[in-house]
Amino acid sequence: MALSEYDVRAIAEYARIGLDDEELREMTAYMNDAVAMLQPIVDFDPAGVEPTFHPIGDLSDVMRADEVRPGLELEPALENAHATEGRLFRVPSILGTGGLS
Repeated sequence: MALSEYDVRAIAEYARIGLDDEELREMTAYMNDAVAMLQPIVDFDPAGVEPTFHPIGDLSDVMRADEVRPGLELEPALENAHATEGRLFRVPSILGTGGLS
């Protein structure tokens, strides 16, 4: 199914991209070409394809085991902090309320 100029204009408006009439025609052709390039993937039948494997044989888990280890002590962790409050780091607010939180 080909995209119409109406479809492309709706996508552009949703993405807040302004397109004049010439750009709309070009973008419609471009997007239809892009969709056509994906058609072999859509039509592909993976039924006869062997599953892939890792090139290093039976390697299955490369993560180390989880172990409880001592962490950084509180004082050294807070030592270089710009601002602290008790046992916590104080950081600039990202929600626009100003100041540190």
